[in-house]
This record gives sequence, C-alpha cells and structure tokens, in this order.
Amino acid sequence: MQYREITSKGILYPVKGEDEWFGLSYNLNLYRGCEHQCIYCDTRSSCYRIENFNEEVLVKINAIPLLDQSLARKRKVGFIGFGSMNDAYTPAERHYQLTSQALEIAAKYRFPVHIITKSDMVLKDLAILKRINRVKARISFTLTTTNDALAKILEPGAPSPSRRLTAMRELASNGIETGVVMMPILPFIEDTPENIDQIVAATASFGGQYIIPAFGMSIRDGQREHFYKKLDEHFPGIRKRYEKTFENSYHCSARNAGQLADRFYQQCQVYGLQTKISSYISEPNYQQLELF
Repeated sequence: MQYREITSKGILYPVKGEDEWFGLSYNLNLYRGCEHQCIYCDTRSSCYRIENFNEEVLVKINAIPLLDQSLARKRKVGFIGFGSMNDAYTPAERHYQLTSQALEIAAKYRFPVHIITKSDMVLKDLAILKRINRVKARISFTLTTTNDALAKILEPGAPSPSRRLTAMRELASNGIETGVVMMPILPFIEDTPENIDQIVAATASFGGQYIIPAFGMSIRDGQREHFYKKLDEHFPGIRKRYEKTFENSYHCSARNAGQLADRFYQQCQVYGLQTKISSYISEPNYQQLELF
C-alpha cells in the first residue's frame, strides 16, 4: 500500500439534520482510503470516486491547520466523528499521526469526539482521550464477528476482534464510554443467532456499554464487484445466493432479520447494554450575578 499526500479545501463538515445512529454534529476524515481493506467496505463504491482504493491511501497533509481554523470559528459544540469514510487508525496513522494531532485540536477547543474504529491503535492516544473526556470522548469498535479467523478473511488488514475487545476493556477501565458498532452483518455468513449472541456477550464482558446494530449490509456498484470476487475466493457458492436473493438491491437484509433483532434486543436487556447512543448536550454556562 502506498501513501500519497494531498491537500484539501475543507476538513470538517456538519452532519445534516439529527444523526440518530452515532450522535454526530461534524464529520472529520483525515485520510481517503484504508489499509484495513475489508471485503465489504462501502467506501469502495463508485459514487465516492476514490481511485486505486486497493493500492493507496490519500493523506490530507494540510488537515491539522484547517481543523484548527475551523474549530476556532465553530459556535455549536457537538460530537466530531472520526471514521465515517475511513478508519482514523488505518496503519498510515503510525507514520503521519494526523488523528493524534486532530485530537489535540479537539481538546484545545473543548469539543467532544466519537471515534469509530476497527483498531486497537486507539490506545496510543489514551492520554489525549482522557483529557477530551473532561468534555466527552466516546469510542466505538466495529465488530461483526468475534471469530478471529473469520474476521481475517472479511477484514484482512484490521486488528483482530480479540485485540479490539482488549482495547475496549482498557478504555472502559479508564472511564471512557465505549461500545460496539455491529454492522454490517453479512447475509449467509454472519447472520446467525450464535454470532449475535457472541458479540453481545463479548461486549458486556469487556466493558462495553452499548451496541449499535444493523442486520444486513448495503451493496453498490464498485463495491459489489470486489465483494463478489472475494465471496468466490473464500465462500464458494455464496455469491449465487446473493445474486438470487438480492439481485441489484442496495440493501441486503440478513436472513430472518426480525427474529435476529428480537433476540439481539432481548440479550442486550439481559446484559444491561444500551442499543442507542445520545448526541452531545453541552452544559449551560452560568455566570454569577453580582448583587450590587
């Protein structure tokens, strides 16, 4: 994988409307492309116009001064989302440290952050996150299976689920809100009650407080061709089931999605896990009034 440095005109973009999934007010993407190379990745879709997705990561080399300038002007304080179009802890981060620097800027202006990642590399920024957590830091780990061997096929460049869960426990022990983004759940591969039960139990066991679920996946042009190629390579016969069941549909629902969802919510209740997360609510800034 090669790195190509680029400049960007903007870096922080407001989320339109209310973000019911992740509670975000702003999206921040410091890289384009990702070395985790998940076979199902939506960012590979043609609509995003990211060329050479399998060969290079674009690094927004001017991101930090842009972010500093942008946050200095923002009047609305809300969650900055890291990881909507890529992983903030793709291995390029070890060299460029853009995520670490961006977190420092968030801490400087007292903005809360919500990081969605598949990497235990987040622990390198634990000290910064603890400072941000004086306002609010939230870390969500994407987890679609707890099976390390299966994850190695589906997410070949990402740290294993067991490593993510270990990082989750470390964050939780330091008082940082953490949990799981359980999506996608791949039809015919991960949509079993056993897989859902294992994710719920592991989240609770390792200190997670919530799971944000989706029972299925989305498939678009560009992404579809790569995904089907990998299905042929690793899961012979499954591609035909996708083509027969979903044809060219964008949304591909898990088998028995309703029953899986019912089981999921029941299990979360048993373990005391939340299934929704809130937006950031800033505290009022009261001033002491003088009597005279």
